[in-house]
Parts: sequence; C-alpha cells; structure tokens
Amino acid sequence: MPMKYIYKLLVILQLIVCQTAYTKPTFDEYLADLKLQAIEQGYSTDFVDQVFLGINYREKTVKADKNQPETKLTLDKYLATRVPDWKVKKAVDLMAQHKELLDQVEQHFGVQKRFIVAIWGNESNFGNIMGKHSVVNSLVTLAYEGRREKLFKKQLFAALKILHQGHIEVEDFVGSWAGAMGQSQFMPTSFLDYAVDFDNDGRKDIWNTTADVFASIANFLRKEGWSNQITWGRQVSVLDNFDITLAGLSNKRWLADWQTYGVRRYDGNDLPKVDLRASLINPDGREGRIYLVYENFHTLMKWNRSSYFGISVSYLSDRIKKGL
Repeated sequence: MPMKYIYKLLVILQLIVCQTAYTKPTFDEYLADLKLQAIEQGYSTDFVDQVFLGINYREKTVKADKNQPETKLTLDKYLATRVPDWKVKKAVDLMAQHKELLDQVEQHFGVQKRFIVAIWGNESNFGNIMGKHSVVNSLVTLAYEGRREKLFKKQLFAALKILHQGHIEVEDFVGSWAGAMGQSQFMPTSFLDYAVDFDNDGRKDIWNTTADVFASIANFLRKEGWSNQITWGRQVSVLDNFDITLAGLSNKRWLADWQTYGVRRYDGNDLPKVDLRASLINPDGREGRIYLVYENFHTLMKWNRSSYFGISVSYLSDRIKKGL
C-alpha cells in the first residue's frame, strides 16, 4: 500500500478512537486532521510533515487575541503615537533613498509613492517590526481556539500554498501573532491576491525585498480602486448649524453639496470648486477632527477597516509631501 494511504489510514483511526462521542478534539487530534486535509488537497506527506513539524498550541497567541486593547484612544492621541515627528523624518529620508525604485512602482501601478511609504511605515515601521511568530503555528492555534475557526483555517491553507510555491522557506515564515506577514503585514490570503514579484527573481518576497514590498502595497491599492488623479481627502471645519447626522462613509455627496450644507476648508474658506464626491467622517464626534474623504480613503479602508488607520496613513502621507 502506498505510504500516503497508510498515513491517511493512521490519522483516520486516531480520530475514530478519540471521538466515538463528540467532544472537542485535543490539539494533537485537531492538528492530525488538518494534516489529513492538507494531504487531501494534494500536498505530499513529506511537505505536510515539514510544514507542521514542531507545531504546538500557543496560549500566548490566544491570550493576545482575546486581550486586544479595549481602551479607546482619541484620534489626537492615536496620531501622536502613530505619526510622531521621528517617523515623518524617517519616511522622508527613506523616500529619497528609494526614489528611483518608488518612481518605477508609482509609474507602473499608478499609486503615489508617498502613500506607499506611509503604509510601509504604519504597518511595519519601514520593515523593522514584522513579528517573529511562526505563521503556521499562529494560524493553527487560532483555528483550534475556535471563535473564528473558519477564518483562520482559510488563512492556514493559503499559508501552505505560499510555502508550496516557494516564496519563502518554512523556517523563515514568520509574522505577527495573528499571522500578518512581512513588511506589508499581509495576511496569507492577501499575499495570494496582491503580492508581486517586482524584481523578477521568481519569489514574492515581502519580508526582505524592498521592490516586492513596494509593488505589493501598490498592487493592493490599485486593484481595490486607487486613483492617482486625486488625494485621500482633507480636514475640514463645519458651520455651527451643520447637521452632523450627515456624517458617515456611506453618505457620498458632491463637494458643492457639502459646501451648501455648511462644510468649509479647515481654515474656514470655501471648499474647492471641483466635481468630486466625498464622505464626511468625524471619528471622535462633533468636537473632534472632521474630514471630507474621497474614494482613495475608501480604498484605504479596504486595507484596514479602522478609520483611525486610514487617517494616520493619510496624515503621514501629507506630512511626507510637505517634507515635515
């Protein structure tokens, strides 16, 4: 009997013995079933054994998932921590350092380079903070924990595909505790959808190859609707009688309409007289910062659904543009 069938039979027997009445499987049982599913998807037993070697349940991963910060920062405090002066200076310096490459990526994908650098800085501090957790171990642990099993199993099998395609070696396949990877902090499914081999070396390397990092960020934005003909939006002010219930990402109006409703530039002057649709957002309520955001901001929200994140990327991109 071929070895792969013997392997399957042993796994099935293990599961039958341990689950005559349904109870949640042990982690080892769950891992055995995942390995069987991988083999059924066409991966060799040698590949599966190599990828899952040493995988164990990581309580710290589950704890990190369950204990994400609940204290709500104000947008002002968030921007102070995410876009400090030192990060702006570093972003400006790195954009100058990589100007030739960034110009090539900008021209190829139609995404302004200041936004590429801003996402790079926000996601991984320009590649300095990528996480050191085994991606496979994190995803198996979070799938087994069960609250979002379907999500993390999908990410796990995407991770297997990345390894099988040879983009990175399993021992170097590391990321955040949640499985976000590389300098762009892509989840495995995002990697498969958007990662680019811009230097044409046969690997989509978002861990170590700057060209692939920049191109992958730009490719995501382009595929999700980015336009290099416009910016992201602007901070605005509103007149005292403005109806704040008009705020919300889903409420898109022409700038002329917002002008009529009582929205002004931040300095109080009239809005630009251009045919552009925008949404008004006020993450911290009427007393906090208020923005008119354009379609590119909606694209940023597809990267991360937090309006704070979108504003921090946008704010950093504006400061890069000013060189401050």
